[in-house]
Amino acid sequence: MNTIPAHLDHLVLATPDLAATVAEFTRRTGVTPVAGGSHVDLGTRNYLVGLGGTGYLEIIGPDPEQSTPGGPGPFGVDELPTPRTLTWAISPPDLDAAVAAARARGYDPGAPQAMSRRAPDGTVLRWRLTDGAAAHPSGLVPFLIDWGATRHPTATGLPVTPLLSLAATAPDPAEIRPLLAALDTELPLGKGPVGLSFTVDTPRGPVRFD
Repeated sequence: MNTIPAHLDHLVLATPDLAATVAEFTRRTGVTPVAGGSHVDLGTRNYLVGLGGTGYLEIIGPDPEQSTPGGPGPFGVDELPTPRTLTWAISPPDLDAAVAAARARGYDPGAPQAMSRRAPDGTVLRWRLTDGAAAHPSGLVPFLIDWGATRHPTATGLPVTPLLSLAATAPDPAEIRPLLAALDTELPLGKGPVGLSFTVDTPRGPVRFD
């Protein structure tokens, strides 16, 4: 099995302390993530690193420049005790067709929702995505994203740490595999506690993140 999933768009590394996690990523890899922007009214912001091709890593955490949102922050960042690779996203050629196909195969990834964030230069980026956490809370089944007319993050000149592998563990891998197949993607799965890890190539050699 290919260790780079089909249609990979990005990985989500969530953290309760964004500045500290970005600094730690830089220390371990020798590569400094760049500011992606703030998720207006959601209380979070992110930093980005390319993974090669059209894949990238999103490091997301609370935004100290925003007031605390009324509800839980995206990916539960306000409840995380430590940084953790929580989930991943795929970008199928046609989002709506992929949702319909998955439903026909027995898995409902949820209806696409409109989202946005404000880049450091003030530009508002807009996209649509499904709510993967609601569809499958483990985070091992990816959510789907469509960037529409917005320029893809990897087209903005991100620093790159090429993705060498992405893998996961689950108490029942056999329950996850059909859901991945319904989305026309795959993920190396072993038996164990729910967990997602990836390894990137860096100027300091391969580095793994959990």
